[in-house]
Amino acid sequence: MASMTVNEFNLFQKFIYDHAGIDLAPAKQIMVSSRLTKRLNYYQLDNFGQYFELAMSSDNPQEFQMMVDILTTNETYFFREPKHFDFLQNEILKSWRGEHFRLWSAASSSGEEAYSIAMSLADNLGGRKWSILGTDLSTKVLEKARHGVYMMDRIELLDRKLMEKYCLKGVRSQEGTFRIAEKLRQHVRFKQLNLMKPLPPKMETFDVIFLRNVLIYFDNDTKKHVVERIISSLKPGGYFFISHSETLSRITDQLEMVQPSIYIKR
Repeated sequence: MASMTVNEFNLFQKFIYDHAGIDLAPAKQIMVSSRLTKRLNYYQLDNFGQYFELAMSSDNPQEFQMMVDILTTNETYFFREPKHFDFLQNEILKSWRGEHFRLWSAASSSGEEAYSIAMSLADNLGGRKWSILGTDLSTKVLEKARHGVYMMDRIELLDRKLMEKYCLKGVRSQEGTFRIAEKLRQHVRFKQLNLMKPLPPKMETFDVIFLRNVLIYFDNDTKKHVVERIISSLKPGGYFFISHSETLSRITDQLEMVQPSIYIKR
């Protein structure tokens, strides 16, 4: 495996900060080197500097996106941070009386969060209209999310009744996997979105927004810009969820904390 120099790491570090707002700590150099080595070998390049130039070239838009995917992909799983789903069901959905419940999973990764939410909405809203938008910077994870097929080891926190109700177990060549049922997938759509850029024109407004396990990668200035941009699409009185490991202290005065990691828009 080629060894990544500090100067080479700095190239990727600056790029992903400028492009996605992610602040890669120096301790991430080994991880970045490990993730990119396959691409280095694929092109039979001698060093990471050569790969960076190739990926940044206007002649290689697909490799540019590949590099973004590699540098931004993070692990997720079903019903991560269960207390959020308890609050969603007991404090929001049970008392909701609108016509169309809209929720945005703003860093949806490979879809586990969006589909966990979909199960909660389907169970609690009955026949009422609801929809979920899942967005992410990585096209690779979004493609996985659209297919809705996962390994069985992703269901540690998934209730067996929900599994039986909303998932289809793979058989024969697909054994060891499961797929989210069409009756859920039809309510969930996924699209690529860079949270560092202005939101699309005529962006819809949402009753709830989840932005979890993302802010920990941003510095304070980036957090402020990203949060204020996103909550422009949150309805007044709507709820905003972040991870328990994150905080919005001194980030915005538009949100009021309901309990740690859960906020309401003033």
